[in-house]
Amino acid sequence: MATPTAAKPTPTIETIDLTYTFQDYSTGIAHISLSLPPRSRTLLIGANGAGKTTLLRLLAGKRLAPAGTIRVSGVDPFKDGLEGVTYLGLEWVLNAIVRTDIGVGELLRSVGGDVYPDRRDELVSVLDIDTAWRMHAVSDGERRRVQLAMGLIRPWTVLLLDEITVDLDVWSRAQFLGFLRRETEARECTVVYATHILDNLAGWPTHLVHMHLGQVKEWGPAEEMLREVDEKNKEEGGALGPTGNSKLGELVMRWLRDDLKERGPRSQHKRGPEGWSYSVTGLGGYGFEPKGGKDQEE
Repeated sequence: MATPTAAKPTPTIETIDLTYTFQDYSTGIAHISLSLPPRSRTLLIGANGAGKTTLLRLLAGKRLAPAGTIRVSGVDPFKDGLEGVTYLGLEWVLNAIVRTDIGVGELLRSVGGDVYPDRRDELVSVLDIDTAWRMHAVSDGERRRVQLAMGLIRPWTVLLLDEITVDLDVWSRAQFLGFLRRETEARECTVVYATHILDNLAGWPTHLVHMHLGQVKEWGPAEEMLREVDEKNKEEGGALGPTGNSKLGELVMRWLRDDLKERGPRSQHKRGPEGWSYSVTGLGGYGFEPKGGKDQEE
């Protein structure tokens, strides 16, 4: 009698009143509640320092979140771990190995290229990679293409992307986004993508998440949120003017404009979420600290 195989976990993402602060309280996120369904493609939108990277690292299980506040495919990504969660962020793309005198073929084999030859070949084609390249002799954009192929050769169920297409040209980025769309349409997987580059993204996301000062200001199905663009523009008498953007571009421009007004100058101190004060960090960003200062315990 055949042994029944365990059902594969559904690639959902949930956060329940998620709050996180670093030990020095220099930055954090507060009271974030999201529920992203399987096969969704979510854009994470917000100004620099809004908390996007912190949220993605928590979802990837790279940081310990308070108990019961994160469920990725039904489990805590830090405590339980989960096969198939892939996070591609800054520390990944800075890997020194991909700047040495090593061939593309060797790198792709090292991450399972021979095990998944169809995926390897598709990614090589999509990202326009020359397998004869030596990694020390290519441009940053070409190097980034190889890194993306390395990160995506093994099938993933949840993919978390943090500004990893910045070095790609417009054509390569469009092909890459098309690959991700096909993946979510063909199998049970989910993508969350933080980016400031909106080229070729019109019609791509199924969901949008708007972050500001460590909180989620709004989120939901992209179709519903984009439907409000024309209505709001009419109410405000075309406040943004003829920018030439897509509806997605218009919505993001509106969000960032309003966020800037709410935040004020970076040197200005503001109240943050519940008992936190807004402060400028030494890197020119911003974060939260307890209202009595960094040495005060809540």
